[in-house]
Amino acid sequence: MNSLGRHILVEFFGCSSDILNDVPLIESSMVAAAADAGATVISSVFHHFSPFGVSGVVVIQESHLAIHTWPEYRYAAVDLFTCGDTVNPWISFDKLKVAFKADYGSALEMNRGQLELLERIDVDLGELRDEITNKLVTPKQSRSVWFTDKNDDIALSIRHKGDRIFREKSPYQTVEIFDTFAYGKMLTIDNMVMCSEKDENAYHEMIIHVPMLLNPSFKDVLVIGGGDGGSVREILRHPQVEKVTMVEIDEAVVRASKEFLPSLSGALEDPKLDLRIEDGIAFVANAADASYDLIVIDSSDPVGPSEGLFSTAFYQQVHRILRPGGAITAQSESPRFNQRAFVDIHHCLEGIFGDDNVYCYLAFIPTYPTGMWSFNYATKGAAHPLQGMDAAKSEAFAAEHSLQYYNVGMHQAAFALPTFVQNMLKG
Repeated sequence: MNSLGRHILVEFFGCSSDILNDVPLIESSMVAAAADAGATVISSVFHHFSPFGVSGVVVIQESHLAIHTWPEYRYAAVDLFTCGDTVNPWISFDKLKVAFKADYGSALEMNRGQLELLERIDVDLGELRDEITNKLVTPKQSRSVWFTDKNDDIALSIRHKGDRIFREKSPYQTVEIFDTFAYGKMLTIDNMVMCSEKDENAYHEMIIHVPMLLNPSFKDVLVIGGGDGGSVREILRHPQVEKVTMVEIDEAVVRASKEFLPSLSGALEDPKLDLRIEDGIAFVANAADASYDLIVIDSSDPVGPSEGLFSTAFYQQVHRILRPGGAITAQSESPRFNQRAFVDIHHCLEGIFGDDNVYCYLAFIPTYPTGMWSFNYATKGAAHPLQGMDAAKSEAFAAEHSLQYYNVGMHQAAFALPTFVQNMLKG
């Protein structure tokens, strides 16, 4: 070898768009391509960009492998640089072409540091050389791989351990579970965060205990969505509940949660639960009038199979099957991240239940974009969200069940909306 290193500039064309937008798959493919070429992997850093595209680098003891992808063009630019003659970068080229399902690739190899152009000098490190040599250890690989939940203007990134625990592309959506460093295991659907082990309590406690503690007579509850099981878990803390019907369209969500999120999904085996794997919109449309005391809309964001859960027609049917004296709670997006959906669902409910019977309230969930999330409590003659609360009973319940987010103060404060939110809902 007549140079210090080999540098191959690679272009892959006709790749799989899905793969080029898949951070964990690209990272694992790049790491494997480096290892297969004989390199010693030191670290990897990969990130997803809005609305699509992945950049990353695998640092190897012999230099690096870097990439940037353009899924919309099915194109990836890859940089393979190896020092010495112990690593063959062409092996990495072949591996990545297969991994990205490229139609073809082109590459240009350059010799870096041609020896005939260089003059070597002796560098005497003296005792320092011996000291450093004695401290040499085999490098330990580190990984910095990020999941990003985003729209065109705002993004939230969460670092995870690199390999997905679960991934399945069901007939409806892509269901994944990641093991994150800060928030434990995290369920995502179509690249949107649904819940994480560390902060799911805020969502599930607030969507359930606000209506349930206001209305201790509720015995028959319907949950639309909620395949992770967190809402059912919280409902069944209330001993007066006789039956919970949960309608989840995607069996993959339930199966993944049962296997990998037991702290949420444990109640999915409870005998009081009637679990239906079917379309919640059709189920509601076919249900009898005045069937339920409480209806919980625990849906994902208003895209894909959940889009119909944000429509006037759906909530008219919800109103029809709710008993007199009953209530609904619905997750209603973020005032900052999805402002239009947040406003639309509130106005939709006001048009159906009446302005005086619909109340917006907030919770703060770090793994949701912007952290601020909203719910709507709408009643058909059920208790007022503040005047109807038995504070002593609610506080005792929260203590008995060691709730992590809900308490009397949080219940009361949740309905105190920031001025900018009040102005949105008036518009």
